[in-house]
Amino acid sequence: MTDAAAPAPASGTTSATPAKSAPRRLPLKPGEASGGARFFAGLLVIGYALIAMIPLVWIFATSFKSPPDSIAYPPEVIFEPTLEGYVNLFTSRTRQTAEYIESLGPPQTWYEELVRKRNMVISGPSRFADRYWNSVVIGFGSTFLAVFLGTLAAYAFSRFKVPLKDDLMFFILSTRMMPPIAVAIPIYLMYRELGLSDTAAGMILLYTAVNLSLSVWLLKGFVDEIPREYEEAAVVDGYTRLQAFRKVILPQMRAGIAATAIFCLIFAWNEYAFALLLTSGEAQTAPPFIPIIIGEGGLDWPAVAAGTTLFLLPVVIFTVLLRNQLLRGITFGAVRK
Repeated sequence: MTDAAAPAPASGTTSATPAKSAPRRLPLKPGEASGGARFFAGLLVIGYALIAMIPLVWIFATSFKSPPDSIAYPPEVIFEPTLEGYVNLFTSRTRQTAEYIESLGPPQTWYEELVRKRNMVISGPSRFADRYWNSVVIGFGSTFLAVFLGTLAAYAFSRFKVPLKDDLMFFILSTRMMPPIAVAIPIYLMYRELGLSDTAAGMILLYTAVNLSLSVWLLKGFVDEIPREYEEAAVVDGYTRLQAFRKVILPQMRAGIAATAIFCLIFAWNEYAFALLLTSGEAQTAPPFIPIIIGEGGLDWPAVAAGTTLFLLPVVIFTVLLRNQLLRGITFGAVRK
């Protein structure tokens, strides 16, 4: 018995297998950019970063120039680096005759040799180190107080029923709307009567008061994003309100505290008007001091650039150390689950 022959395909049909269709591209999600748009946005960001860094790079390069190279025209792009700007920044110098310099004998250090090439001798240290230390104490001290008090106030406004809460929050915000320099004269007269002029404590209190409104408003937003159920669960487990705040709320506010601290430090560190008006000697900070560094025949631009470079370092280091917390703090609450 033989198998029946397979039926022939009908006319007009083919036995070839159908070709595989190309994979279908999924539509872009809302807010998602295409590859070309992301590439163009990346180019814009890189271009903006390069343009923004040009002044910083030029300041850094000027700090290693000699005084003649720093004022040369056209500007010197290729030059022989020297530490003369940093030596001039930290020392006070006087011009002497060649006979007097020869009577001193050979220089004992490399920076003395560098100064004597200009027919000058070192008469003592400059005041930059003291002014720099004042900036550190006042800047970080006011930042700590602003963040500490702002954290407590933000928690109270977020978790408790405060009478006239909205009015108080608007009043706190309104203090930020007014330019601080507008109240410079009243503050100057008040500080003179209270004996706070030219004191580190007075500057810390002033910068804390200016930064407190920003601190309260930023941190209240972070506290509002933390569910109340976390605290309630901690209280059920036997924690007090203070323990729940310290062990539950504060760890989740680290990103917000870091971001707020950076913004407060930038203001206190760079503030110029109040520092110029209210300080002149003991509590003077670096911003009013750096522009008046006098050299031979005018401003000592390499020393000014060296002071500016050193002045930038604490804020840069502080921001880099907290960069992860800063990124989380800025985007905190942007995506809701």
